[in-house]
Amino acid sequence: MRNLLYLAVAVLFFQCQQETESPEASTLEAQSFSDIKITDSFWRPKLEKVANSALPASVFQTEENTGRIRNFEKAARKAGEEHEGIYYDDSDVYKALEAIAYSLQNIPNAELEAKADEWISKIAAAQEPDGYINTYYSLKGLDGRWKDMEKHEAYCAGHLMEAGVAYYQATGKETLLNVATKMADHIDQEFRQANKPWVSGHEEIELALVKFYKVTGEQKYLDLADWFLDQRGRGYGKGAIWDKEEWGPAYAQDAVPVKEQKEITGHAVRAMYLYTGAADVAVAKKDTGYMQAMKTVWEDVVYRNMYVTGGIGSSGSNEGFSVDYELPNEHAYSETCASVGMVFWNQRMNLIEGQAQYIDVLERSLYNAALDGLSLTGDHFFYGNPLASSGQHSRREWFGTACCPSNISRLVASVGDYIYAKNNTGIWVNLFIGNQTSFNLGGVNIPVEMKTNFPWEGEVSIELSPEKTKEFGVHLRIPGWLREEPVPGELYSFVSNEEDQFSILVNGEKAIYTIENGYALIQREWKKGDKITYSMPLEVRELKSRPEVLANTNRVAIQRGPLVYCVEGADNDGKVLDMEIVTNAGFEVKDYEVLDENVKAIEFSAFENGSEKKALAIPYYTWANRGQNEMEVWIKKAEK
Repeated sequence: MRNLLYLAVAVLFFQCQQETESPEASTLEAQSFSDIKITDSFWRPKLEKVANSALPASVFQTEENTGRIRNFEKAARKAGEEHEGIYYDDSDVYKALEAIAYSLQNIPNAELEAKADEWISKIAAAQEPDGYINTYYSLKGLDGRWKDMEKHEAYCAGHLMEAGVAYYQATGKETLLNVATKMADHIDQEFRQANKPWVSGHEEIELALVKFYKVTGEQKYLDLADWFLDQRGRGYGKGAIWDKEEWGPAYAQDAVPVKEQKEITGHAVRAMYLYTGAADVAVAKKDTGYMQAMKTVWEDVVYRNMYVTGGIGSSGSNEGFSVDYELPNEHAYSETCASVGMVFWNQRMNLIEGQAQYIDVLERSLYNAALDGLSLTGDHFFYGNPLASSGQHSRREWFGTACCPSNISRLVASVGDYIYAKNNTGIWVNLFIGNQTSFNLGGVNIPVEMKTNFPWEGEVSIELSPEKTKEFGVHLRIPGWLREEPVPGELYSFVSNEEDQFSILVNGEKAIYTIENGYALIQREWKKGDKITYSMPLEVRELKSRPEVLANTNRVAIQRGPLVYCVEGADNDGKVLDMEIVTNAGFEVKDYEVLDENVKAIEFSAFENGSEKKALAIPYYTWANRGQNEMEVWIKKAEK
């Protein structure tokens, strides 16, 4: 029965890839994290670490240890002072402010809010009379602005818009939103209204403009987002990245128009921001052309170019993609920002189609490649996230290009955004994170409380308390890691699977449900105090790659629930690179601590230098928190 069930799910997944529905017909809406109180024992401490460690570190580095805030002060003084740092450094200030805004909604902090207000006043003072704001050109000379498509002007502007929206929604204060509005209007007049070709070398403004459109209600911002998307692939791109033979237009996703793109190319973060923006425009403008292109590109990413951790971008030379199935482990780039972008993009894809496969990828990226970017102490970070190490990798306090610390901070602070989706007919439960929230369906208020010890345990309790009896659907995601039958073309598959089955109870009795798009749909009249108990087995699985991934030949990875595991020298007498996992490894789940993080570790039998021993694997996101040492995700498989 179980085989038939998952075969049906796999067929549904495959069919959904062959058909394109109108965005209007199936579009969902995310339940905003601002309407959700996170009570989860896994995620709540991480929200606190962002608030108490990551953001103070970001404030110190931005204000004291680098010239990012000083640049705004200099631009306001107009005294001919020199610009400090890199031409895109303004964006780090804006991302930090966005992360602060999200964090303030989770954990109010008057001192942090006052610091943000101080920064915002300096930003506002630096704005030019025509609305333009970019400290690099204000200090280097405004005659150089809007002449080099690679200088990240639109990218910085996009992060300004996102920060303005976030801070307004968190505090009700409009100063930063007004600064962003003036810059958005300046850009619209400079380009769309003047019909002046422009290709943003680093995408970001596209998705930001849709956020701006939603908060202001101004159609011109949505039209501008669509205009920027439509500029690509038409030969308008000019500048250093277009001229480099080894990069060219494909590096900036500019080789063909967006609606004609079929494969992932170039810089990974730029690609993720582009496709997130395209998904947003697809929904807002009901444009199926963008959606069809993104589905094709999504398959190329997930089936041929994604690490088992959910990381993307294997090559450091272009911070992005090389050729299909080329996924080196120790030299993996897998930038934290790209994994954050995978969360953004896959959420948008899910909201358009309502397909669980996108949340499977989102969850894989979130719990592994993205979360790995933040240390367990909250104040050290990874830029790249390799899947093996000879001991040369370590977390750092900061980077010259400092996009990743603020990016992972804003993702963790807003993790509530990814738990639920909704429409007028029901609720979609995408992630299993303890929380309290309330939905309004058809005018009926429906408080919901989820309790769970996920990802360490697989039982989830969801209590619904509608103000009055109400019929609607609750869609519970059936995670991909429960699936026995692989989806056609899938890059990774389980070597073995247990026969344990998930179970769903409503008020202690077996639930009646149907399978739709990878969700178990419970359609019924709900009354106050109804309780769903969803139990998912968290078995230890061995995974193997498709044979085309040569780096993983005769190797396996270990996964339990959504968590990918690794072996690290700190737990295995300092050495893991010569370790071989035995055929019947005898996996045993054990309570364990990595620093102050309580985790489930996995003990198993392995060979090392010809001798059998007990080895220990820990969740990948926890590695490199105890100094530099060896690490591997893909472990050699013993021949005997």
